[in-house]
Amino acid sequence: MEYLIRFSQSHETFRLAEIRSLAIIEGIDLEIVSYSEESPFCIVRLQSEDAAKALLRRSVLAQTIHEHWGTAETYDELHTIVKRGTAHLWPKYREPSFKINVDTFQGSRPEKVKVALINSFAYLGFEGPILLRSPDEEFTIFEQWEFDAVPRNLPDPLKVHFGRLVGRSVRELIKTYDLKKRGYISTTSMDSELALVTANIALAAPGKIFYDPFVGTGSFPIACAHFGALGWGSDIDGRSVRGEGGKRSLKGNFKQYGLENLLGDVFVSDLTNSPVRRARILDGIVCDPPYGVREGLRVLGCRDPENKDAWLVEKGKRIYKNPQFVPPKKAYSFMAMLDDILDFATDTLVDNGRLSFWMPTANDEEQEIPIPTHPCLGVVAVCTQVFNKWSRRLITYQRLPDAEVDLTALAQKKAEEQVKGHTADDLNAFRRAYFKGFKTEQDGIDVVAG
Repeated sequence: MEYLIRFSQSHETFRLAEIRSLAIIEGIDLEIVSYSEESPFCIVRLQSEDAAKALLRRSVLAQTIHEHWGTAETYDELHTIVKRGTAHLWPKYREPSFKINVDTFQGSRPEKVKVALINSFAYLGFEGPILLRSPDEEFTIFEQWEFDAVPRNLPDPLKVHFGRLVGRSVRELIKTYDLKKRGYISTTSMDSELALVTANIALAAPGKIFYDPFVGTGSFPIACAHFGALGWGSDIDGRSVRGEGGKRSLKGNFKQYGLENLLGDVFVSDLTNSPVRRARILDGIVCDPPYGVREGLRVLGCRDPENKDAWLVEKGKRIYKNPQFVPPKKAYSFMAMLDDILDFATDTLVDNGRLSFWMPTANDEEQEIPIPTHPCLGVVAVCTQVFNKWSRRLITYQRLPDAEVDLTALAQKKAEEQVKGHTADDLNAFRRAYFKGFKTEQDGIDVVAG
């Protein structure tokens, strides 16, 4: 049976990734029949109405799902399709209370026209009472108009759909977890909508262990915990984890939402010096690593521990247990960080476990940062949030079973040299481009020549 999903017209490149991930979580066979990022309407094929309800019961980017009764370019064609394909369903809805909505995407209709459109479906023969609130059955006429259809005064929509409501999403969770209502946040806290979407795409679910190695104030573990996963996290900056204590702390955020029992623990470390055992025990890793723009990326360690900085190493051995001890840090390569994340995921994810992390890139193709790869990880989805001159991607990988790993490629990966550099700009191409306004070398030549 075909069903029509009514998406929110936002984060368009994330929508299919989320809905396909939800199908995996629910064990549903999903076939995409028709979809475009330019439209909020997606037609899918599912085995049953129960499957349709299950598909949307934890979706954030969808709004509703409907039993698909017809799609056409004109109303005359739509009525013909509905009469030909759904007449056998009409008797089921003859007696129950009902209502018919009109949803005009990018368009507008006067109330009189809406009533006329609704009345054009009188042949359905529904005899139950019409209830505007809480009817037994709800039908919707969907219209898809061209962009700027209202100011251009266009007479007709591009497409029209008709369907019966069978399920709703949990899009209201965006307000529940709104950062404006959260007790403890920072400038880098991920907004509630994208944190929840990330958790969905990463397949967070009851009985699973999820970890964020750049946990900050806990946006991702909280989102994963909402969907039943046990959340763990770490951060190089203990201050961001501890906050001021009580309500204004990461643990306070979990308590605010009644999710304390789904917080494993949080601890202070960086990814290159992590106490996490390198064993295949994690079901998912979700994170938004630092981009190194506000300040250069750092990890624990010294630039020259054998010679110039040897005294720091010795000092650390003597006083590292002192609560006032601040371990030294050294500059860290942005690309090396991405590789370290992939290596860590390779060592700790279970088969088919997912890594979902955010990374920035320039919108200019010449400065675009390539998607990092690893022989043990397969790319599942690449979703993009576009800003002005740069974007950030949510890249999701799946841990391949060892039998599917290309051993030659893996050996070559391990043999590659470490990225070398000394300053924050040396080690971070995105940071350099950011502070140059994402201007290419040719742009600089043109300015000088002018």
